[in-house]
Amino acid sequence: MKQNDEKGVPMSSTSICTNSQTGCHFLSLANLFDRVIHHSARMHGISNDLHSEFELYFLPSKNRVSRNCHTSTILTPNGKENAQRIAREELTEVILKLLLAWRDPLWHFHQNMARHHKFNNLSSNKSLEMSEMVHELRKGVQKVAEKMQMLGIISNSLGTLGSREALLASDSPEWRLMNDYNLLYCFRRDSNKIQNYLKILKCRIVPEHGC
Repeated sequence: MKQNDEKGVPMSSTSICTNSQTGCHFLSLANLFDRVIHHSARMHGISNDLHSEFELYFLPSKNRVSRNCHTSTILTPNGKENAQRIAREELTEVILKLLLAWRDPLWHFHQNMARHHKFNNLSSNKSLEMSEMVHELRKGVQKVAEKMQMLGIISNSLGTLGSREALLASDSPEWRLMNDYNLLYCFRRDSNKIQNYLKILKCRIVPEHGC
């Protein structure tokens, strides 16, 4: 299930390119940022919807909510000012790390949702959509990074940075011990971070476009 941007074009469409190769539809850096920001907002919205449904059905008590998320090993800037201070490469890397770290946990979450009799098919479909959106958004952010590298805005070494850390978080046994509510709580928190970091990154690089 691939998500569409405002104009109805799949974000992962093979016709979307970061430069002007033959057969590609050229997109500016601002356009690419708009696509991933729109996609991240949709993803965070779904996580909010599912979180509300969990609270409705299970009414988790405060002592059931764990503040320890499996992505806590990934250092993230706390607050807008700190996110504005760190290097562009570092902020881009943080976004990609978070997205990669949720690859396996969200698929596991969807499988659990499908087994919950209290939830209807719509909720199960939302969990599947959320899992697929993480994959699609990561590909979209990679396109943004490639465009920034091509324009000389960030260094070409970005792709080799930090992938092991994110993979370890994704494969960590810690998230496997979390109940579904806590897993969803952590994803809602991280998806909000991703959305905010993308907005900050866009405004630092193309401030003349909607900032």
